Amino acid sequence: MAAIVYDTGALLATEWHSPDFLALHDEVTAARIRPLVPVVVLAQAWRGGPQHQISRVLKVCELIPDDDRTGGVDAIVVATAVRHQAPVVTSDPGDLARIADAIGVKIKLYPT
Repeated sequence: MAAIVYDTGALLATEWHSPDFLALHDEVTAARIRPLVPVVVLAQAWRGGPQHQISRVLKVCELIPDDDRTGGVDAIVVATAVRHQAPVVTSDPGDLARIADAIGVKIKLYPT
């Protein structure tokens, strides 16, 4: 795996101290893979006030700006995964799979 994309559910999993997500995140970063986070995902996940766990995870992530070629957050996550040939950590595997199928691509999904 050369890259991985985090969606909103992945970032929120850090605040919930999800052991599955945290183990995956540790594995990814130990392999020197820098997770990709579309900026709209961060905007959707940020709830205001200190979010220490999200901030800790973001320190090793690359924020990807919106290129205005896609509509909703899920579509941007799929587009980012396709562009970077990367799997996605998500709480919405069904929605992302439907978007990917609709545009004729396959992406690997890791449910949170």
